[in-house]
Amino acid sequence: MPVDIQVMSSNAMREALLELFPGFEEASGHKVVPRFVGGVDIMKRMAAGETCDLVIMSGPQIDQLIQQGKVAADSRVDLVRSGVGVAVRAGAPRPDIGSAEAVKRALLAARSITYSSGPSGVYLANLFAKMGIAEALKDKIKIAPPGVPAGSFVARGEAEIGFQQVSELMPVSGIDLIGPLPPDIQEITVFSGGLHVAAKEPDAARALMRFITAPAAAPIITKKGLEPA
Repeated sequence: MPVDIQVMSSNAMREALLELFPGFEEASGHKVVPRFVGGVDIMKRMAAGETCDLVIMSGPQIDQLIQQGKVAADSRVDLVRSGVGVAVRAGAPRPDIGSAEAVKRALLAARSITYSSGPSGVYLANLFAKMGIAEALKDKIKIAPPGVPAGSFVARGEAEIGFQQVSELMPVSGIDLIGPLPPDIQEITVFSGGLHVAAKEPDAARALMRFITAPAAAPIITKKGLEPA
């Protein structure tokens, strides 16, 4: 019997999921009802008692929800891998980001910098500290609020250079995606799915995760700046 599957997902997988859902709906007869929310806000909503069938966000956050008793412990499925990208305003000069030292020079030269409040932002704050430039950069950094693309600050000229998951930078108009961070400082985040303990449609939600991780979904996932897990 067709059912509605309530999905709450962070934005890193938004574009890929929006392209995958219609195929799943056609194949299964079920309907997917998505809510795309910043990861920080998902954690707040879960803490406040909001429910859904399927939660999709970074693996470590899914693990936190399992520890908190919000997500079923045996339900976690790794869906995709996501790297951090670098962007400038459309048509602006493109700094060299070919190595850690090149990125460091670009950061010190930039007048303003933005990154997200999600996993990539947490990583970047630590990276800047490890590079020894956190103090030099602190007055230039604008952190995008949860659910707001860091690329939008770049597009409006409010930040000269921006960092976020590649999959979240790609759909933003008005920016040029220079590329991913170089391998020596790249951070790969695994985004996972898990069933809420109060899921009303657990079987359909599991079927949706199987669809997302099936080989046929890989071309769409790759096209949207992600890698199959």
